Amino acid sequence: MTVNRGEIFGFLGPNGAGKSTSIKMLLGLVRPSSGEAFVLGTPSGDVEVRRKIGFLPETFRFYEWMTPDELLHLHGRLCGVPQAQLRERVPALIEMVGLTPHRGKRLQAFSKGMMQRIGLAQALVHEPEVIFLDEPTSGLDPMGRRLVRDIIRAQRDRGATVFLNSHLLSEIEVTCDRVCFIREGEVIAGHDLHTWSQGEISVQATVHKLSQEAAQGVSRWGKLVDLDGERLTLTVPSNDSLPHVLRHLVASGAEVYAFTPKRISLEEMFVKIMGEDRGL
Repeated sequence: MTVNRGEIFGFLGPNGAGKSTSIKMLLGLVRPSSGEAFVLGTPSGDVEVRRKIGFLPETFRFYEWMTPDELLHLHGRLCGVPQAQLRERVPALIEMVGLTPHRGKRLQAFSKGMMQRIGLAQALVHEPEVIFLDEPTSGLDPMGRRLVRDIIRAQRDRGATVFLNSHLLSEIEVTCDRVCFIREGEVIAGHDLHTWSQGEISVQATVHKLSQEAAQGVSRWGKLVDLDGERLTLTVPSNDSLPHVLRHLVASGAEVYAFTPKRISLEEMFVKIMGEDRGL
């Protein structure tokens, strides 16, 4: 598995697939039983490389008696950020994660979503080159998830690499450049989401007076999935096939009341890949 510099990479798999363990190995927190892992071209766990990594774990605990300012100053100093830089950077980070009105509160008064956002800020306090985020939108409302998406994209725009693990596939779909799927510690598939979005499309049509022969004829441009009464379901390889299918249906004498193309979602892709891999 290779993650490119400057991309947002989604790491996907079912519970127990090895996602969090893989992240811990890349961080040097646990040792692999075999094989090798490199971060920024250097074996994982190297001290100098770890200085260039930001990390938000899935489960974290901060000192609850601290304020956001105090927490970020502490983590900034632990990362070696000069105090003069922290005086400027900490207020900017708190503003970026939308917590400026709460900067004087102690963390013990924070909601789960607010803790998630200050956790993201601490992962970015030293402007790392690589950022590992394990379920970064857990506990966030829709506005909070949108905020985190914007922050992740901004990190990519400044040149950082973001390694993202999440079960919210809709978030992965709109955020990541590329994804890979793992099961039992093995990579079983990978996709570039920029080109994948132009790929296979599911079409649902409501068609009256459609003959069986005409229904089978759509296989010239795609795959017939189901014909249930007047409801036709098929998949086509790309948008280019859609006009051909629609013209075929009309030319056959059928009356088309609805013709709805829908790109296969990442969630559907996940179920398909995991199902195929399990022999389902």
